[in-house]
Amino acid sequence: MAKGLGKGLGVFFPPADAPAEEAVKEIKMKDIRPNPYQPRKVFDVAAIAELKESIEQHGILQPIVLRKSIKGYEIVMGERRFRAAKEAGLKVMPAIVRDLSEQEMMEIALIENLQREDLNPVEEAQAYQKLIEHLKLTQEELALRLGKSRPHITNHLRLLQLPDPVLKLISEGTISMGHGRALLGLKKKTRMQDVIEKTVTEQLNVRQLEKLIQDINQNVSRGTKKKKPVLSVYLRERESNLRDMLGTSVSIKKMKRKGKIEIEFFSEDDLERILELLDKQ
Repeated sequence: MAKGLGKGLGVFFPPADAPAEEAVKEIKMKDIRPNPYQPRKVFDVAAIAELKESIEQHGILQPIVLRKSIKGYEIVMGERRFRAAKEAGLKVMPAIVRDLSEQEMMEIALIENLQREDLNPVEEAQAYQKLIEHLKLTQEELALRLGKSRPHITNHLRLLQLPDPVLKLISEGTISMGHGRALLGLKKKTRMQDVIEKTVTEQLNVRQLEKLIQDINQNVSRGTKKKKPVLSVYLRERESNLRDMLGTSVSIKKMKRKGKIEIEFFSEDDLERILELLDKQ
């Protein structure tokens, strides 16, 4: 298998001397269906409208890539162009038809969208997860093959541990990926809904949310009057810096004569990643 997944997508567009089967064909719009492996769930309406206007003025400048299926064709690359062309009322679409397996179709769709770097954080995380599962890669291997850092991959994958309502808010842009990472550190999951509502209603930034979650986590069990020492501004900053550096929940606890640092991990692979980061430091 090739070393770089993100390398060589240009081969799906034929050169001038391409064989006949690689030539651009006119395919009826009614015979084209969306890619079932399309990682993008949310399409920018304004961007589609802008592309539609361009198509109405200049036509389709770049053919889409299709795969022949049992009933018509499935889109491999170019779903936004297809949607815009449909809005513009086109009856046929210039396309290159390729003979691709299900796995090849999935890989190309995921990688092409990841290269564009305009997926929302949840779509990006889901694309990474699919590539890891289908290609049986570790996070480190995927990072190398996509040219991403391992913490970048890990931080996105960890978002998928959040409940669906939170993922929806991140997808819509109501809260950021930073808010999502902070919510992962909430120990009392029964408080999740309250915390989310407060975050959205009061428009808390990430630092404010981290402070809120820290206060909730430090609350003692009911019926216990003993209070834990409040962290100084310096220690709170160090805690936040460690959280950003390690890409996971970090808690600094200070007692009268000693203290401790708790670092959360979610798997052996995640632990190995954290240990490697600490070793480099």
